Amino acid sequence: MFNIVIFGPPGAGKGTQSKLIIDKYRLTHLSTGDILRGEMAAKTPLGLEAKDLIEKGLLVPDEIVIKMVKNKIDDNLDKKGFIFDGFPRTCEQAAALDKILRERNTTISVMISLEVEEEELITRLLKRAETEGRQDDNIKVIKNRIQVYNEVTCKVADYYGKTGRHRPVDGTGSVEEIFDRICRVVDESEKVTA
Repeated sequence: MFNIVIFGPPGAGKGTQSKLIIDKYRLTHLSTGDILRGEMAAKTPLGLEAKDLIEKGLLVPDEIVIKMVKNKIDDNLDKKGFIFDGFPRTCEQAAALDKILRERNTTISVMISLEVEEEELITRLLKRAETEGRQDDNIKVIKNRIQVYNEVTCKVADYYGKTGRHRPVDGTGSVEEIFDRICRVVDESEKVTA
């Protein structure tokens, strides 16, 4: 399997770029955000618990997220590979994902980290709030999410960096320009893991 982690702060363009990567490389999309939003829309106990945390800009506990991810992996073991979007968000999640994948004789091939300045992130997220009506895209929550990313989540890049799997990519410019940069990294990584 060929597995990618797409990484970056809120508003970096992970969802947009994931769709393009999925279309080109035929990977299975695993977005914890989509899974959680589905649970919230269905008003499951997990969804209600997650909704309260997300609306405050906090992270959902690892054990809940890891269980959902493991189930999704097991349901798709016959696929070419995965693109992990919004997961892992902590080093503990990254270690748990490595363990889950190792037990299934695969690994993360590359982590693509979209690098975007904070001012640009805030502008993008406020625009998304206008166009998509996302309740979690208000200035207070946005700043808290970016702070959580800077204090907790960005350490995941170091985790993958220690094993040579972290590749930073400039996340500014047009969607196409960013995608071209990502494709160069993916193509290079596929050659290495082939």
